[in-house]
Amino acid sequence: MTTFEWLIGLLLAAVVLSALARRVQVPYPTFLAIGGALLAFMPSSPSWTLEPGLALALFVAPVLTDAAYDTSLRDLRNYWLPISTLVFIAVGITTAVVAWLAHWLRPDMPWAAAVALGAIVAPPDAAAATAILRQLNLPYRLLKVLEGESLLNDASALLIYRIAIGAAVTHLKWSEFAPAILLAIIGSLLAGFLAAKIWLRLTARVDEAPSAIILQFTGSFVVWIVADHLGLSGILTIVAYAITIARTAPARTPARLRVPAYAVWDTAIFVLNVLAFILIGMQLRPIWARFGPELRVEYGTVASSILAAVILTRIAWVMAYGAIFRFLIAHGLLHPENATAVPTLKGGIVVGWCGMRGIVTLAAAFALPETFPYRDLILLTAFAVVLGTLVIQGLTLRPLILALHLKQDDLVATEVARARGITYRAALDEIDGDPSEEAEILRLEYRAVLLSAECDPNGGVTSGELPADPLRRRALAAARRALLSLRRSEEIGDDAFHQLEEELDRAELSAQA
Repeated sequence: MTTFEWLIGLLLAAVVLSALARRVQVPYPTFLAIGGALLAFMPSSPSWTLEPGLALALFVAPVLTDAAYDTSLRDLRNYWLPISTLVFIAVGITTAVVAWLAHWLRPDMPWAAAVALGAIVAPPDAAAATAILRQLNLPYRLLKVLEGESLLNDASALLIYRIAIGAAVTHLKWSEFAPAILLAIIGSLLAGFLAAKIWLRLTARVDEAPSAIILQFTGSFVVWIVADHLGLSGILTIVAYAITIARTAPARTPARLRVPAYAVWDTAIFVLNVLAFILIGMQLRPIWARFGPELRVEYGTVASSILAAVILTRIAWVMAYGAIFRFLIAHGLLHPENATAVPTLKGGIVVGWCGMRGIVTLAAAFALPETFPYRDLILLTAFAVVLGTLVIQGLTLRPLILALHLKQDDLVATEVARARGITYRAALDEIDGDPSEEAEILRLEYRAVLLSAECDPNGGVTSGELPADPLRRRALAAARRALLSLRRSEEIGDDAFHQLEEELDRAELSAQA
């Protein structure tokens, strides 16, 4: 019972820490990181282990599936330049700087191990940053750039990570991996697309919520495992798989399945974050115990130096990118389509400071083979970087944003108001001509919604007292078709789409009561 009691206690402690984080308005991973660090030095805490090979599949596959599902292809395309520079250039420079610094501080560390360390700590977990940014209604562009980065930088970093591990374990030359890399990139994207199509066809008839949700998680794990066995990139395969499903599933999934599925996924992602910090904390305790006093000082110096390098490298690149972009515009060498595409100094400061590391860094460090060179140092450094960035940047990001007085925009609210008008007009058209009293009542209700949408973007249907009737369900089905059409034509982004999807789901569930 000791293990079970510890697990219950740790989950309860995580809930308390999460509530405290919301109260002080900081990312909850910040307090989880602090809790994991304290757990590492508790002498009576349990010692749980997990097979390293399972770490990426267990922690990264569902987290990336959840992130990719909410990704807007329209926004990825509109902001491809800043996203791609963060995904490729910033990750590459950070990997190189960390690898050079680690090798300089520990000359006997193989270059492959140093590069693996750089790739592990390179990708920021922008989810922690966007959790704060969304509370402050900041410019839409900043949110989309950070969300796009958090989705794709894991792929670039873990591709470097995979090559470095292969070079360290098999002692192959870097050039010998080039054909395999190209094949893995193309094959992964194609495999993810095909896997989504096949999985949707296989699960089309499942209409029971528990079974459907289990199959959603199973699909993520199966796709990752199969991609790994085929030598493909699990990250790219999962991203392609989730994005493909996200473009198809909303039209096929009824509200009674989607609403509980979203709740379960949110809970699962939270639990996975908790487990990641718990397990890495438990791994650090025996590692720290094996170090002598001198080695502790030496490894602590390495970890703190790399933490500083990770923070400063990102800031340097983001500020350099903004300066170069503005220089090219000033000299007429670049002509952005709209003013919002021009990076500002204040925006650059925020993006540069949004470099918190998270679950992907922990999972990648934990997934290193037991015999990997300097595994103990890499684990210690990875946790130090995660803890340091979450505490230093996570606790100061909100005050920094408030101090900068960034100009807010209401792009999502505008899209929601416009889309609400179109969807409820479609609902009205569906019941137009019905002479029944119920239809007239429903028309009055929807006209009130349309009137509210013109002046209150946050308005909508009050679903608590809606009668259950076929007429309402028919009208809501027409509204949903109109909403899906707006998303397909990219007249609205995914943020506005999901907000109205949730509104229609509540109304649909009430109409089915």
